[in-house]
Amino acid sequence: MDKGRQGRARAAVHGSINWPGTLLNGRPRQRDDLLWHLRSRSPHELWLVIVDASASTRRHQALSDAKGLLAQLFDDAYRQRARLALLTASGRAPNWQVQGLKASKDLRDWLDGLGAGGGTPLLAALAEAGRWLLSRQKRYPAEQQRVLLLTDGRLKSLTPLARLGCPTLLVDIERGPIRLGRARELAQQLNAQYQHIDDPSQPLLP
Repeated sequence: MDKGRQGRARAAVHGSINWPGTLLNGRPRQRDDLLWHLRSRSPHELWLVIVDASASTRRHQALSDAKGLLAQLFDDAYRQRARLALLTASGRAPNWQVQGLKASKDLRDWLDGLGAGGGTPLLAALAEAGRWLLSRQKRYPAEQQRVLLLTDGRLKSLTPLARLGCPTLLVDIERGPIRLGRARELAQQLNAQYQHIDDPSQPLLP
C-alpha cells in the first residue's frame, strides 16, 4: 500500500469517508482511523458580475472606465479557469448575458458593444441574482461563488435588500461634482465590500 497516499488520506478531514479503504485496516475505533477520499481538484470558482448600464452611467465616462475594469476581470477569469455569470441592468428589466459558462475571449466582443441607456432595474437584477445563486448553490454546493457589482447607485429609492450569500464587492462608478452617494448605502445593505473606481489604493478585483 502507498503509505504516502494513505497518510494524505488520513490527513484529509473534509469530503466523504473512504469506507472500503478504512475497513481494510480493521474496524475504526477513533476518527484518526478513518480514511477520506482525496480531492485531486479544487472546487470551481464562479464569478457573478452585475453591471449597471442605465443611462446615468454615461456621465463622466463612468461606464467607459467600468468596461476597462471588466476587460481585466474577463482576462483574469480566463486565466484562472473560473466560470462567469453576467447580468446587466438597463432598460426595463435585467438581462442575463452569460450563466455559469467558462470564461472565454468572446466576451470582449460583447463588451465592445455594451452601451448605457434606459432605466435602472438594478433592484430587480439583485433579486434575480439572489434567486439564481441560491439555486446554483443547491446544484453545486462545493462551488466558490463571488459577486462583483458595478453601479453608480443612482436609484430613486432603496428598499430592504437580501444579502447574496457570498463575498460581494461593490465598485462605485458614480462621478461628477454632485454625487448622491447611494452606492455606499447599497453596499452596506448587501454587506458588501465598498470601493470607488477612482480609488487607486486597493485592487479593484475580487
